[in-house]
Amino acid sequence: MDHYIVSARKYRPTHFNEVVGQSAITKTLENAIENNHLAQALLFTGPRGVGKTTCARILAKKINDDGTHHEDEDFAFNIFELDAASNNSVDDIRSLIDQVRIPPQVGHYKVYIIDEVHMLSSSAFNAFLKTLEEPPKHAIFILATTEKHKIIPTILSRCQIFDFKRITVSDIKQQLGEVAKSEGIDAEDDALHIIAQKADGAMRDALSIFDRVVSFSGKNLTRQAVTENLNVLDYSFYFEVTEMLMANDIPSTLNFYDAILAKGFDGQHFISGLASHFRDLLVAKNKETISLLEVGEQVKQLYLEQSQKIEQSILLDAIDLTNSCDLKYKTSRNQRLLVELCLMQLASLTFQGEKKKHSSKPFVIPPSHFKVPKNPLKESGDPKPEEVPVVKSPPIEDSEPINPIPKVIERPQILAERNASKVSALSLKSIQKKQELQKELVAQHLTGEVLPLEDFSEDAFLKVWKNYVQEIEKEGKFNLLSHLTMGEPKLEGQLIHLVFPNNTIKVEVESAKNDLVSYLRAHLKNHQIDLSIEVNEAEVKRYAYQPHEKYELLKEKNPLIDTLRREFDLDI
Repeated sequence: MDHYIVSARKYRPTHFNEVVGQSAITKTLENAIENNHLAQALLFTGPRGVGKTTCARILAKKINDDGTHHEDEDFAFNIFELDAASNNSVDDIRSLIDQVRIPPQVGHYKVYIIDEVHMLSSSAFNAFLKTLEEPPKHAIFILATTEKHKIIPTILSRCQIFDFKRITVSDIKQQLGEVAKSEGIDAEDDALHIIAQKADGAMRDALSIFDRVVSFSGKNLTRQAVTENLNVLDYSFYFEVTEMLMANDIPSTLNFYDAILAKGFDGQHFISGLASHFRDLLVAKNKETISLLEVGEQVKQLYLEQSQKIEQSILLDAIDLTNSCDLKYKTSRNQRLLVELCLMQLASLTFQGEKKKHSSKPFVIPPSHFKVPKNPLKESGDPKPEEVPVVKSPPIEDSEPINPIPKVIERPQILAERNASKVSALSLKSIQKKQELQKELVAQHLTGEVLPLEDFSEDAFLKVWKNYVQEIEKEGKFNLLSHLTMGEPKLEGQLIHLVFPNNTIKVEVESAKNDLVSYLRAHLKNHQIDLSIEVNEAEVKRYAYQPHEKYELLKEKNPLIDTLRREFDLDI
């Protein structure tokens, strides 16, 4: 049995004019050789499988061929290929530098092709700098990499850089057609197009996929055989599901998606492909953009026919929905539901029945159910409060019954703050005025509900405070317990002051502020109680952590403790 050679090696280009999709680079290299303008250090960078190493080998052979050698001469003694992934140490580079000094025995140049050069260590790069900048006249270095950003700038500045681009789908398809013709394989145009799309711009990958599919289908390469072997969703699936969506057929769409999942396809792959399909339909609606479709002529006609059935605005909404679903897919906990919801929304875009009306109003209850309460401050002649935004309701005819109006209860403290906003806060008189306004608002029963404002003593406050601390201890909130027992709360009128040594404790206590204030208001029967939480870093000195600090605090409270320690000669 003859030895089998894969197509990627068998059809590897041996001349610059055979390289696919890199005409700008090959033309530049040919001109540089002819005009003797070739740099001594070249860097070939670009994606995998686009011809970097191939062009390096062709270049190495071409600069040594002066026309006197045999056509099959490969100048193997003049070309040295080094894999930097496995030879990335300083010793490997030093060995290479020693070899560079020896002139070639055959030909004019020794060419060193260093593949995956970004894998070299930093010390190896530094050892290579001087030789790369001033190599011997007979030496040329060709560096190849897929990740140019990993190469240090001092190396890049010493090289002539050639950026290889991804090969287009049409170029790959054309080359695959030539290979199929040479192998005597009858290949459909759509089959070659799918292989070219699957290769993602890499000619080597395309030839590898081609070999695999040929092994499966034999000499007759069809679109169906390619889709079955590669397990890809081709355009026929998307044309079919688009017809269902435009017909508002949600059940059939969901069943179709279930069949897609049963074949082993990923939901995100399906939804991203559907977004691309809608994009292609949008492109096909205009003759000026139809050239952007990277499909065969037969498929292009299908896109033209289906695009005429769908309005442009519908396609834009469909692209937006599918793109949003694609972005949310990775973070979704129920990914299948996310895609199904997107499909149902897509199927509803062209629905002509009754649609839900979107209202920009922030309420659901009709405006007629709201009534603006009178402001007693205007009647009593007190300072005019700031105007409160009011939702205006449409006029109600006398014949219509008026529905019961629910009372809107607002805290008197908030109203007092609004009405007192025009009073200066720079004097004691202004503070008293604010307090009088608050009491007056409560006395006039603005809200229709009397909130208790009973006076309380400091002892009663401390007793309620202690009860609250005991309750949170039973609930297991030990962090909050530690913070609230850290110091004594100070009562100033109806305002409670808490001082803590750092902002972290302040944030934790503020998270429980609402519960604490509600508890105090309910048990002390005064709804004007409020809590002030402050930070004073000097306050940390008040708290004892070390044994001698605790002893000093105890001694301040009871000086007899020091007498006891000295009497019995005790240690702290």
